[in-house]
Amino acid sequence: MYSQTPADWRETNRKRWDERVPIHLASDFYDVAAFRAGEDALRDFERAEVGDVRGRSLLHLQCHIGLDTLSWARHGASRVVGLDFSETAVDAAREFAAELGLGPERAAFVTADVYDAAQAVPDSAYDIVYTGVGALCWLPDIQRWAETAACLVAPGGFLYLAEFHPLTDILDDATGSHLEHDYFAREAWVEEDPHGYVDTTTPTVHNRSVEWQHPIGEVVSALAAAGLRIDFLHEHDMTLFPRFGALEIRDGAYRFPKDRPRVPLMYSLKASKPS
Repeated sequence: MYSQTPADWRETNRKRWDERVPIHLASDFYDVAAFRAGEDALRDFERAEVGDVRGRSLLHLQCHIGLDTLSWARHGASRVVGLDFSETAVDAAREFAAELGLGPERAAFVTADVYDAAQAVPDSAYDIVYTGVGALCWLPDIQRWAETAACLVAPGGFLYLAEFHPLTDILDDATGSHLEHDYFAREAWVEEDPHGYVDTTTPTVHNRSVEWQHPIGEVVSALAAAGLRIDFLHEHDMTLFPRFGALEIRDGAYRFPKDRPRVPLMYSLKASKPS
């Protein structure tokens, strides 16, 4: 339900994420065993769009348990830094880094709110600032996010964002074919959900969440206002989990059946800072 932003929104969300870290570590969705065996946690389109990261520094905002962050290190990034507001998630990320033999000079993880990133991370600027899927919905102020991220991009570097398309937030969960919510709503979305995108069976205590939807125009405009140049905005007809009951796995991702008109389910963008 839409409502005014509750004063405890940050702590509410932190408790939810802290509780779900061990659930995620044990889940097939994150497949920690495959990651430990060398499998890449990144999506094919992300690797193609970001390009060669060898010898470049990378900051991952809202990194969760660090699998994406450390995958960039495996691809040759000279230094990766992950930041997340869940200390439980950051502890898990540090353990993974240690298992891979990556010391803090190659892979560092910081517990902090994303809006405090400029003061919390060890370096003042990075060649690449990366934000992975499912991050922006937890932030109430996209302008402040864009300003924070942009200030951490080194001259000549870029921000890369991969996200779920905001169109998916307004469609019905069963079929993804009917409009049920307001695309331009700015109020907080507050709900009690004992499940999530990974596990629907494990009992949990902290089930309340506070989220926001951010239309693509708002995101692009915020980044441009923060001084970045938009290099591209791509929309994708696939997603990472069965958000809608009508989705099917095809070509390694969840998509609508071939006999249905396609709609964008994810998007990605790159925004550069002039040298």
